[in-house]
Amino acid sequence: MNLNRFLKYINLLILALLLVSAAVVYWFGWRPLPTTAGAIAAPVGAAVRIARDRQGVPHIEAASIEDALFAQGFVAAQDRFFQMELTRRHAAGELAEIFGPAALENDLEMRRTNMRQIAEQHLRGLSVMDRQTLAAYTRGVNFYLETSARRLPPEFAALRFDPRPWRLSDCLLAGLSMFRSMSRSWRDEILKRTLLADGDADKVNFLFSMPFSGGTQPGSNAWALSGNHTSSGKPLLANDPHLGFSLPGIWHQAHLHAPGLDVAGVSLPGLPAVIIGHNQRIAWGMTNLHADVQDLFQLDAVEGRPGFFRINGREEMAMRRSERVAVRGAPPVEFAHFTTSLGPVVHQEGGTLFALRWVAAEAGGFSYPFLTLNQARNWVEFRAALEHYPGPAMNFVYADVEGNIGYQAAGQIPARKETGGDLPVPSGGEARLWPGYIPFNELPSVYNPPSGRLITANQNPFPGNYPYKVNGNFAPPYRFRQISALLQRGGWKAEEMLAVQKDVYSPFEHFLARQTPQAWRNDEKKDPALQEAVDLLGSWNGQMEIGRPEPLLAVLLHQHLRKAIARRAAPRQAALYEYQSDSAVVEALLRGRPKEWFEDYDRLLLDALHGAVEEGKRMQGTNLRKWDYGRYNRIRLAHPLFANLLFFGSYARIGPVPMNGSASTVKQTTPRLGPSMRMVVDLADLDNSLMNVTTGQSGHVLSRHFRDQWDAYYTGCSFPMRFRKLGDLETLELRTR
Repeated sequence: MNLNRFLKYINLLILALLLVSAAVVYWFGWRPLPTTAGAIAAPVGAAVRIARDRQGVPHIEAASIEDALFAQGFVAAQDRFFQMELTRRHAAGELAEIFGPAALENDLEMRRTNMRQIAEQHLRGLSVMDRQTLAAYTRGVNFYLETSARRLPPEFAALRFDPRPWRLSDCLLAGLSMFRSMSRSWRDEILKRTLLADGDADKVNFLFSMPFSGGTQPGSNAWALSGNHTSSGKPLLANDPHLGFSLPGIWHQAHLHAPGLDVAGVSLPGLPAVIIGHNQRIAWGMTNLHADVQDLFQLDAVEGRPGFFRINGREEMAMRRSERVAVRGAPPVEFAHFTTSLGPVVHQEGGTLFALRWVAAEAGGFSYPFLTLNQARNWVEFRAALEHYPGPAMNFVYADVEGNIGYQAAGQIPARKETGGDLPVPSGGEARLWPGYIPFNELPSVYNPPSGRLITANQNPFPGNYPYKVNGNFAPPYRFRQISALLQRGGWKAEEMLAVQKDVYSPFEHFLARQTPQAWRNDEKKDPALQEAVDLLGSWNGQMEIGRPEPLLAVLLHQHLRKAIARRAAPRQAALYEYQSDSAVVEALLRGRPKEWFEDYDRLLLDALHGAVEEGKRMQGTNLRKWDYGRYNRIRLAHPLFANLLFFGSYARIGPVPMNGSASTVKQTTPRLGPSMRMVVDLADLDNSLMNVTTGQSGHVLSRHFRDQWDAYYTGCSFPMRFRKLGDLETLELRTR
């Protein structure tokens, strides 16, 4: 065979491979992209117009609210159905059925918590209006499944399964999944119990006794400024919820327009209506209240009566539930767990069982008030909608076109007889029973404060003389104080709010840095190995910026101080201490310097600094000035299925990328969480409002909206939050059949 013929065959082979690759990409990647133009016959009462703007945000115009919600379910499924599928499976404990043994532990945990049973219980108690709201949305999701059965997202082909229809209970599972991520305080109770078993009780209690915490918990910022502080004379409202990173992101943008409804903002895929946003009259944002809505109860076995336990001073039999968990590629797992009158058994230590009581699992009173909230026109109607909000407990910030601003705490918070947060003693009697919930009208609320500013950054909103015993993972006041300081000037414009949202000054890390020069001056030996570190921290401005060594040094100093303090409280279990309030504990001890903890706090600081320097050298080399905080504080966003594919995987992942910020900065950014979206609403001109999500509207890897918002998100820019001036549109019409 001559060379020319050989090359011809090679070229033909390459061409064939390219054609096959193109066909595969078209069939499994391009063909499943949603239809966004033209017309489709649909089960709607009248024609529905779905116009998508430059970021792929759907602007839905319908002749009825029911049709608008139907269309919202349809477009959410178009953009994010695989994400919705994972959400309901994750919450119900059904991931192992498609992912195999690697997902089994998650499934068992969810089933121990009875998530599917809680959803079914709440479904039975829904009001007629709430059921109609969820039903309209669900019909839209299932219309997408019916019309796209042969061109579902490629993840379904890759995993070789077909999704079942969407159900009303799946909407509730999506909500419960978010509820659970916002309230997991029972794990802190277990951690405290573990440290108490091997530590100094007074010191361990101090580690958990700060009036605020929340350093690495999902948090958020939200604030409202009255017209006295803005250039327009009308309020501005800003919100940036801090949640776990994912690809696609948590939020899906939407604009719903129908008679009696005109609202824009973000929703959770799987749930109808707008969760955070604005309508023609009002705007609102949310932050996690972090109120403690969970209690653990220790079950004491009753001698001679198998299956019976003493709980809260009375005897009862724990009910045994058996389930079979499907596991792909392996035999089903037979799983048995127990439920008590207070809740399911979620934890076991040796032969000791612990049952969880959780607000979300309580029977009765569940409602879904977001459609009513979307229609509210003023403060009175806004609060009336929130009165029926079940949780997770939230801080709501409000502003309206009339110039009013407000704050309202909402959600079901137990009216305990004692402060929550600790395990009860085995014979706890009735001390920890919930007699009910704090009445809505007695939850913290502020309307048009004299200052003209309302700020919530997960700090404790309950006054010291509050009539109820309230505990929670409230955030240290670092972000709250920094936002307050930044907002002191007047004349604010909407676009200027972004500078506040992306501020990366850390009051806590800066405090630590300023402690070290004095400790160094007081040290008689002055270890020369620490001189450069002391100099760096002493001249640092507290900005948690990439490319700099000081932020990394400060973070490592914090970690070594936390370890030293935990060792003093519980020597053998110190490594377990990673509580949300550790920054507040460290600061309190360094300011107060109680002798019962340490004789020499300067030595404590310098020993911790020595450990930080040695750890940093192992991580990034011996030249401290070449350290880079960005190599430490990095995030990676990855599609759950395609991120690691050869060649194609680069489209399905972002990073690792360095990130400014820390757990205590306004731009709260860690490798696990950060701002999940940024919104600024201008009540003087709603079309002057801004919004962007982390990556994009679509969950389809080949969609142009899969990651088209990432660059703006990363640099702290934003996009118009289109409401009336929609610009260029791509329009799909749902026509009556």
